[in-house]
Amino acid sequence: MNKTLREAIIAGNWKMNKTRPEAKSLIEELKPMVANANCGVVICVPFTNLETALQLTQGSNIKVGAENCHFEKSGAFTGEISADMLAEMGVEYVVIGHSERRQYFGETDETVNKRTRAAIEAGLKVILCVGEMLEDRENNITEELISMQTKIALKGVTRDELKNVIIAYEPVWAIGTGKTATADQAAEVCGFIRETIAKIYDQEAANGMTIQYGGSMNAKNAAELLSKEDVDGGLIGGASLKAPDFTAIVNAANEG
Repeated sequence: MNKTLREAIIAGNWKMNKTRPEAKSLIEELKPMVANANCGVVICVPFTNLETALQLTQGSNIKVGAENCHFEKSGAFTGEISADMLAEMGVEYVVIGHSERRQYFGETDETVNKRTRAAIEAGLKVILCVGEMLEDRENNITEELISMQTKIALKGVTRDELKNVIIAYEPVWAIGTGKTATADQAAEVCGFIRETIAKIYDQEAANGMTIQYGGSMNAKNAAELLSKEDVDGGLIGGASLKAPDFTAIVNAANEG
């Protein structure tokens, strides 16, 4: 991390977990534990928990995000939620392009771009996910793939709008598998993403961008990962569902 240039942010991605009573219990436990954090703290929760999360985090340092949004403002899109609907509720962040959305729900680089544009236009901050499959890494095309995903996702995003984008590098082979990229592997790709941003925009924009690592970061490995210059936080899956584990990662970012 380099907190002199950019904000460190730890974001929890709850995925499809927690009923409203369970969400209430977790948030109430978490609030005092992260109250003095000197990094950004975000919880991205299922749609059904958004109202609960917004109410319970009011007045706290915890920000609330959604896990997806549609690219149209309204229409015959049964089961979808628009970015404007999220913004109207008071949601600040939204995860776009998570590998599970790409893998299970047909997300493409093009629809990720459309959702990113819609979210930014609605005034939301985007946590934009990019990452390679294991076969991509084994075929030594990680950088080519990450570059393509990043460039397509940010098509039409101005330099000024880029301030509302966080990129989360999530090697797909390390999500929910218990496998983690080494700190050096994570740093290498996060650094490459920063170089890509510098080429698309400029070095100042790249230096100011928060780039998270999102592949099975946990209480045990967070400090080492966050010690790397280009790793500015984490998009946390399973560890975000337990307040002590999530707090340990926040503390690692505080101390870094």
